[in-house]
Amino acid sequence: MRKNKLVLGLILGFTAPILGVLIFYFWKASSSRLTEFIQMAFQNKSFLTAMVSFSLLLNAIAFTYYVNRRLDKTAIGIFIATLAYAIPTIIIKLLM
Repeated sequence: MRKNKLVLGLILGFTAPILGVLIFYFWKASSSRLTEFIQMAFQNKSFLTAMVSFSLLLNAIAFTYYVNRRLDKTAIGIFIATLAYAIPTIIIKLLM
């Protein structure tokens, strides 16, 4: 994990939140189907906020790891992916 590549950061930054959503699903709503879980997220602002915050927490951990090791290109990739998730979520939340 000592590679300092923007592409590695983008891959980590886009996959970690998906893993975070799955963990959040099993933690909060494993009794319902995944499609119902996603619908619930888009119908309830506070649930959407909690889900996205939890899923992006994994990006924050990865970002901190790579910044502390001075692997800046990888950290930038993670940051870009985080913005790619966060900005549309904020827009969706404002339009709800």
